[in-house]
Amino acid sequence: MTPDKPNQSTTSEKCATGVMDTIPLVMRFIRADMRANSAASLSIPQLRTLAFLNRSPGASLSDLADHLGVTCATASATTERLVQRNLVQRIDDPQERRRVLLNLTEEGKHQLKQSQDQTRTHIADLLAGLTPKQVSHIEEGLALLKNVFEQTELKPPQR
Repeated sequence: MTPDKPNQSTTSEKCATGVMDTIPLVMRFIRADMRANSAASLSIPQLRTLAFLNRSPGASLSDLADHLGVTCATASATTERLVQRNLVQRIDDPQERRRVLLNLTEEGKHQLKQSQDQTRTHIADLLAGLTPKQVSHIEEGLALLKNVFEQTELKPPQR
């Protein structure tokens, strides 16, 4: 190994540090912006619930609790508030009597899309200050990052 050429491990560690420093910053921005854009004045856990159910229609309450990192009781309370606002519907699972399936209502889909669209526009406005080459670099990096982390969805992390 030469001094001007770091080894792959050092480069990967530096990149991992950059990911861990950057992603939470981006997520805080997205959460705050989506909350501010929520016409229905939804909380962050409620917005996260809508987004999860949009990606995973028919998810169970325990699936939602796992995603949110909360107990089933907390996920149930969050869901109940969304059901009362006609944003989420609960359906009894025909296969398993005690299991409840969760889906977005049309109004829930509309509220989520409205908030996401406004946040996407805000992010695009921020990126508009960059050169096309800089935007292209970000797109390439995001595609690589997405590919790496999509693999973790298929198999549990190894330690």
